[in-house]
Amino acid sequence: MHLLIPHASALGDAAEAAHRLLLKNGLPNLSALLGRLQAQSVPGAEAALDEYSLNPPQERALMHAAGWPEAADGQRPWAAWLAAQDGVTLPAGTAVGLVTPVHWSVGSDQISLLDPALLTLDEASSRAHLVILQDLVAEAGWQLHYGAPTRWYAVAPLMGQITTASIERVIGRNIDLWLPRDQNARLVRRLQVELQMTLHGHPLTEAREARGALPVNSFWLSGTGLVPATVTPPTDLQTDTRLAAPLLAGDWQAWCDGWQALDAGPIATLLQRVRAGQPVQLTLCGERHATTWAPRPLGWLEKLGLRTPRADAVATLRSL
Repeated sequence: MHLLIPHASALGDAAEAAHRLLLKNGLPNLSALLGRLQAQSVPGAEAALDEYSLNPPQERALMHAAGWPEAADGQRPWAAWLAAQDGVTLPAGTAVGLVTPVHWSVGSDQISLLDPALLTLDEASSRAHLVILQDLVAEAGWQLHYGAPTRWYAVAPLMGQITTASIERVIGRNIDLWLPRDQNARLVRRLQVELQMTLHGHPLTEAREARGALPVNSFWLSGTGLVPATVTPPTDLQTDTRLAAPLLAGDWQAWCDGWQALDAGPIATLLQRVRAGQPVQLTLCGERHATTWAPRPLGWLEKLGLRTPRADAVATLRSL
C-alpha cells in the first residue's frame, strides 16, 4: 500500500499558526509511523525545487510513482493523468493541456484566480461554455474534449511546446506571477482575452449573475505535455486529497481537522500494516518537496519491544 497525501504542509505566517495548532493537538499515529520508516531516494519526485516551481510536488511524485519519464518543470503532462481518470482516451504522444474554466477577480493592483470549485458549474453549463471556447480556439487548431465541469482538455501541437503553471499554484494568487512566459504565451493570452470579451454580457453570464453565481470570465491552461506510453497509476497507490480544498481556501482550522482525521484513519491503517510487517510507502507533499518513506530495518531493542521510536511529525511537515 502506498499512501500519498498532497498539501500536507504549507508556507506563510497563517500556515505556521496551523502547524503550531497541529503540534498542540498532536498527530500520534503519524509520529509513530514516521518513527518506523526511513526516507527513500526518489529522483525527480523530491527534487529541491522551491514554492515557485510550475509543477507542484504532488504532481511530480504521482507521475514518478506511475513510472512516467522525467520532463522539464512546467512540461510534465498532468493533463494526461487527469484525462485518463475522466475517461478521455488519448493516444501516446498526443500533445495535451488541461483547460480550466475560471473566474478572474480584478482588484485595484492585481488579478487573482478564484478556486474553480466556487463556480459550481454543472455539466450542462460547463458544456455550453466549452462550445464558446471551442469556436474561439478552432482557428488556432485546438481540439477541446470535455472531461468534467471544471476540466476540459485541449489537443494541439502547442501543448507539447508551451511551459505552464499548475492551476493549484495559481488559486488565490496574483496570476501575473504564473502566466506563461515563453514564445508561445502570446497566443494563450490573446485567447484568454477573447474569451473574456465574448463572455462579457453574454446570456450565459447574465443568467449566472442573475442567480448570484460567479461568472466564467476566462480559462487557465496547465498540465501541458505529451501523453506517455502508459497512464495507468500503480494499483496500490492511494491518494488522499482531503487537505487540498481547505489549504487552497486558507481555512487552516479545516486543514488541521483534515490532518486529525487522516491521523485517525489512513495513517493509523498504515501504522498497523507496518507493525504487521507488511510493505508500505508514505509520500507527503508540501509546497516545495515531496518525500517518500518506507519501512527500515528494526534495531534489536525494537525487536524486543524495549524501544519505540517516534518522529517529530510537525517538524517533518514544516520541512516540506
